[in-house]
Amino acid sequence: MTYWGYHLMLDCSGADAAAIDDHDNIYNFVKELVDAIDMVAYGEPQIERFAEHDLTKAGYSMCQMIQTSNICAHFVPHYGQMYLDVFSCKTFDIDTVVEVTKKYFKVANVRVNYLTRSAD
Repeated sequence: MTYWGYHLMLDCSGADAAAIDDHDNIYNFVKELVDAIDMVAYGEPQIERFAEHDLTKAGYSMCQMIQTSNICAHFVPHYGQMYLDVFSCKTFDIDTVVEVTKKYFKVANVRVNYLTRSAD
């Protein structure tokens, strides 16, 4: 079967709270990740802090458009959690995504969810 896209979702816990709450670290992470999985960034990543009204939910969200789709993440320092999605119509190496994520955020636990996408 031919797939239209590949969707990796990482649910991470035990992350370094300071690392996932650092704008520059998130920026450097996504820049390295794009290169490491051989993608082409489309513009700069959007990195914004949300939910300041509730510290249990506050944290950065990031979206990097790539020529083959996008990379998005949500970071929750209060719980040491992060959630990363890589969606692309071009294949990529799952282990590389996990390795770069661990390098930047020192996550202790990673749950890997991977889907192949097709509308047919």
